[in-house]
Amino acid sequence: MGLLESIRRWIDGIDADDPLAEVDEQKKPRRVWEEFFVRIAREVEAVMQREMITPPGGPTFLPREYIVFLSNEDDKEWRGDKRRALEQGLRHILSERARELSGKTQLANKSFVIELRVDGTLNKGEFRVQPVWEESETGSTTVTPRPLQEAPTARDDSTVAEGEATVVRKRPVELYSIEIWRDGVRQKVVPISKPEITIGRGSRSVTVDLPITGDPEISRLHAVLARDDKGRFWLTHKGRNPTLVNGREVARDEPTPISLEDKIEICSYTLRIQSKPFDR
Repeated sequence: MGLLESIRRWIDGIDADDPLAEVDEQKKPRRVWEEFFVRIAREVEAVMQREMITPPGGPTFLPREYIVFLSNEDDKEWRGDKRRALEQGLRHILSERARELSGKTQLANKSFVIELRVDGTLNKGEFRVQPVWEESETGSTTVTPRPLQEAPTARDDSTVAEGEATVVRKRPVELYSIEIWRDGVRQKVVPISKPEITIGRGSRSVTVDLPITGDPEISRLHAVLARDDKGRFWLTHKGRNPTLVNGREVARDEPTPISLEDKIEICSYTLRIQSKPFDR
């Protein structure tokens, strides 16, 4: 019996003839990663069962994507090949499980995505699973090639030395930065180099400058933050759920002035602007 099959039987609670279940004083204990793997797999399976939809006469629908949030400590332990192995193993086990859950009906999903992320509020050993129906929150990125630039034309005197025509691209200037907080824990600081940015959950069809993921109540495009030519900040609410400034809800589609002392609350997240001195 292979390792994945053994783990699968362990997830099912089938101990008979399962080498991983036959643990006693003479046997080696299960490895830590196996315990963690099975706990996550069982939780994702429970989410699958809660979210599963089988309309009359139709196929079974399941969320295509599952985001597993880990604590900071566990995230540091699951890096590189170890992380890829965990994600690949979960996809394999849960794809098989999804086919079993659908029973005799056809399964609409052709594949599943498992992504590991960080939640700074979790303690070591804790995790939570969030299903995603919109296929909008995974870290999949589409890369398009940069258009080729025409080579500089040599001067008539043919005195241009080889390599002389190197073009140095101007680096973007950081105008200010934004601190992103959740449940009293600062998640990250994002430098901003554009006078106007879009904020939201984003999706494959809606691109935002400042993506805030992990909270399904955040709209794909939730707000727009602008910095005018005098260094003042303006916030425009766009989402379905409210945006608060210092605890007060702002009107939709109406620019609201924002100061550096203000707290911008977007669902479970809080944003704080850290501005650089404005050049007059």
